[in-house]
Amino acid sequence: MPQRTKAPNAPGRDPLSRAQDHLPETLATAPTVSATGPLEASFAEVVSLIQQARLGAFRAVNTVLVDLYWRVGEYISKKLETAEWGDGVVADLAAYIQRHHPNLRGFTRASLFRMRQLFETYCGEKKVAPLVRQLPWSHNLIILGQCKRPEEREFYLRLAIRERWGKRELERQMRTALFERAVLSPPKVATALREAHLGAEAVFKDAYVVEFLQLPDGHTESDLHRGLLNQLRAFLIELGRDFCFAGSEVPVQVGGRDFALDLLFFHRGLNCLVAIELKVGRFEPEYLGKLEFYLEALDRDVRKPHERPSIGLLLCATKDSQVVEYALSRSLSPALIAEYQTQLPDKKLLQAKLHEFYAQSDPDLQGMAPAAEGAPRKRTRRGPPSLTGES
Repeated sequence: MPQRTKAPNAPGRDPLSRAQDHLPETLATAPTVSATGPLEASFAEVVSLIQQARLGAFRAVNTVLVDLYWRVGEYISKKLETAEWGDGVVADLAAYIQRHHPNLRGFTRASLFRMRQLFETYCGEKKVAPLVRQLPWSHNLIILGQCKRPEEREFYLRLAIRERWGKRELERQMRTALFERAVLSPPKVATALREAHLGAEAVFKDAYVVEFLQLPDGHTESDLHRGLLNQLRAFLIELGRDFCFAGSEVPVQVGGRDFALDLLFFHRGLNCLVAIELKVGRFEPEYLGKLEFYLEALDRDVRKPHERPSIGLLLCATKDSQVVEYALSRSLSPALIAEYQTQLPDKKLLQAKLHEFYAQSDPDLQGMAPAAEGAPRKRTRRGPPSLTGES
């Protein structure tokens, strides 16, 4: 059997990937069997057991590694806090490990200080501290390095766990300023949606960023529709992990007339169909009537007995918040109106608006300019926005 080449055991490398280096060859390279017959179906069940064990092993290794970095960071922090060590001792520790244990990779001076930062950031957060062990070290480094507020860190920790984002998707969601948008612009939903689906507001967004479509200015509804289908995987990630694609241009027949629903999804968590209508212009109140018509047709003719009432999402290029509020105030259907954005938002502008928002709700921040990253600041602890679905 050929020998597997071990990758460096560095904290900067994803522990879930490094875990494969410690698994038996049969587990690390288990093929996927296509179940095309009775015997193949049995084989597929065995492979499924192997793959589940493999995933469990990855997670277990990740938990152990992050817990190790936590304990190393705690040890260093306490030594420095009691002045038993000076900052220079950490560099000496890194040199000692390299000199006497060259096989222990990833314990450089910078890495050791990151471990200390991990411990000191979360040691006083009893609800949040356990979350760091559920994510790879690379995810924790991104969140530590880019999030300035405790509630922002908690927001991305919870969402990364819930949505099972990879490193690239986590970085993308941060570039889209998801936290700032969730705080400043919660989703606009009808009262019927809140009543029919508790917690639904944590599932949807006020705006969906679809920069991956690379749509030109002046694009048509067909361009948008076709682009979403061609980039369906990316769109599903943007929607959320519980969304399942059910159809495009779904035929709806009522009376003697035929209609076509742009996109149809099913949400596993809410246990309902989600109809999406696309509009490349500004939201107009009459659009809501057609969406409600589709929801009624889905509930009467398509929805199964065990499923909950269908939800409608109207995705427009732009919308006026006051017009949306008026349109939804008397709507009897579980619907919401959101924008799609073809370019990444201006994150610095959103961060400035977010600072103003916090300043209005926290007198201690009024008149203060945003502090530099890592600078101490007195602040009232706020919980993360409800998009996480956590209280």
